[in-house]
Amino acid sequence: MATATCAPSVAAPCEDRRISKSKRALRGALIALLEERGFDAVTVNDLCERADLNRGTFYNHFRDKEHLLADLEDEVMADVDALQGRMHDVSLADMLAYRVAGRPLPLLVELFDYLRAQSDFLHAVLGPGGDASFGPRLREAVCENLVQNILHEKYRQNPTPFVEYYVAFYAAAYLGIIARWIERGCPETSEDMARIAMRLFFIKPGESIEL
Repeated sequence: MATATCAPSVAAPCEDRRISKSKRALRGALIALLEERGFDAVTVNDLCERADLNRGTFYNHFRDKEHLLADLEDEVMADVDALQGRMHDVSLADMLAYRVAGRPLPLLVELFDYLRAQSDFLHAVLGPGGDASFGPRLREAVCENLVQNILHEKYRQNPTPFVEYYVAFYAAAYLGIIARWIERGCPETSEDMARIAMRLFFIKPGESIEL
């Protein structure tokens, strides 16, 4: 029986595809096992069995299960960092203009689009069986930076303790919004979530709670 082989000229692309396939399988296995039993109870053997890979393949790419989890988390953070660079161009005036027009801020829509695409991993890693250190990383990279960018310049350049508490308060609230949306299975559209995020930032105590 003939077997398909990679010609020398395309050996590298074929190898890249095999590596990508193995990593996708391990990602899926880790997500499922985090949901089922939590990270502490997962072993490399569990991951290999669930991913239908041998241990040698696993150790070709990762030192241990912690390395695999860190690699997947770092991929998400790298993507978030790319969005974060554009957050510096968002101002309070921008958000107000979109709010008055009844339109969601495009960058927030893009952010929620990305979070939806990663929702299976985020649900597992932010959940009780995941990594308790990842939530603060996400909060700092996304939520704190977004809140700081829409502060008046004088507060960004010379924050007081109260400003630091203000940023921490809203950053924690926005992480809560993200976590709750993911926990519920992302039922709202990214556009609706962007509107919700903007509305909650500007809502005042005692106001009618409507979008």
